[in-house]
Parts: sequence; C-alpha cells; structure tokens
Amino acid sequence: MSLSKTYDGAEPVRLNKWLAQSGVCSRREADTLIEEGCVAIAGETVRDAGRKILPGQTVTLDRGETLPMTVIYNKPIGIVSGQPEPGETPAVRMIRRANVFGPADVYPDQTSKLAPIGRLDKDSHGLLVLSEDGVLAKAVIGPDSELDKAYHVQVRGQIIEAKLAWLRHGLELDGRKLKPAEITQTGPQSLTFVLKEGRKRQIRRMCDMVELRVTDLYRDRIGPLQLGDLPEGQWRFMTPDEREAMIKAGTRR
Repeated sequence: MSLSKTYDGAEPVRLNKWLAQSGVCSRREADTLIEEGCVAIAGETVRDAGRKILPGQTVTLDRGETLPMTVIYNKPIGIVSGQPEPGETPAVRMIRRANVFGPADVYPDQTSKLAPIGRLDKDSHGLLVLSEDGVLAKAVIGPDSELDKAYHVQVRGQIIEAKLAWLRHGLELDGRKLKPAEITQTGPQSLTFVLKEGRKRQIRRMCDMVELRVTDLYRDRIGPLQLGDLPEGQWRFMTPDEREAMIKAGTRR
C-alpha cells in the first residue's frame, strides 16, 4: 500500500493518530507501520509513533501491499446479504466479472474473504458493502460507529403525525430502546428513515408496531457513501477516497 498526503490541519497532530483518522489503518496498525520504518514525514523516515506532523507537511507510506478488497453492490430483492439458507443466493456469490460496473483491473476470486458490512434483508434492496477490511467494518458497524444509513420506504396504512412521533423517539425492540431516528414523510405512502443503528429487520418491525406495513425498502446511503448510478445487480470497487471518508465519518469523536 502506498500513500502520499499533505496534512491540512491547523494544529500539530501525532502521526499514529492522523494515520488512523485518515482511514489508512487502525491505531495499532499505524504503530507497527511506523516501527517498521514504512512511514516518512517530509521525506524523513520516522520510527516514533508519537512524532507530530506539522501543518503543511507531507506524509508518505509505502509497505508494498494492497488494501483489503471492498466492493459496493446494488443488491436486488431476493439476494441474501449474509449466510444463506438452502436454496438462497448470497450476495458474495454475485460479485463476479459478469456483474461488474465499469472497468476493473482485478476481480474477486473464490479465495477472497468478502463479507457483508451490516445487514440488508432478503426482501430489501439497494446499497450493500462487502469487504475484507476490518478497519472499515469497525467504522461502519462497530459499537462506537457514528455512521447513519438512509432508507426509502413504501408502506400501507394511515400515516399520521402521532405514528411518526413514535417512530422517531418512542419505540423499543427486544427490550432495548431504539436510538432516535430521523423520519420524514415524502409522499402519501412514502417515508425516509435515517438510522444510526441496524437491528434485525428494524424498519419493518418499527412500522409493524404503529400499524404500517412495509411494501418496499430501499437503502441508498451509508454515511458519506452514496449508491449513485450503480445499476441494480451490479457492483464496483470502493475507491480509496471513499474508504477514507467512511472511516473518518465512522470514527469521529
């Protein structure tokens, strides 16, 4: 993995902290990389993890490895994101050459360790991230993650303000109170949900509790990552900039 980036902060910052916040690696991995002499500040190799970077200085990292593979998939209804039951098709099996969107120099193979980062039910569709990257997974679904997820939901039933108030603030699932949710009515039978957690079938169960039946559920955003124009059933690689933005957003304090 190679990196060259200029620090644009206003105050000096510890090298290991900045590498972790930049989405390059975890803090522990940063300490190891620095100790191994893989990191330089302004052309000078640094082996002190506590060394501070000054505003305007350029950090370079070179350890001759590639980043763990991460793909973005527009999951159709009927594909399962995780472990399949007999007769079901897991999303990871759809990450193949025939379904790639745009050019790609490499492709996942049978030895890749892609796993879904977060849930998207079989009956739902839209943005799903699959990755080998533990640092990214922690930023997205770790207990301290700050990332929100956006969903467009079609429902049957009467939408009234009292139900929206319950959905936003007043519900419990499995004996635990839900985090506040941003919920907006966008049409006669349409809602958008923005959540900061991902309990099993959470939106469907929330709607059931206020006598609304979900007829369609589509996710188009996880934190700063947008599904964009990726066609349904196709996938592409996550870019280094997208990875960095996801990790920064997910670990912000």
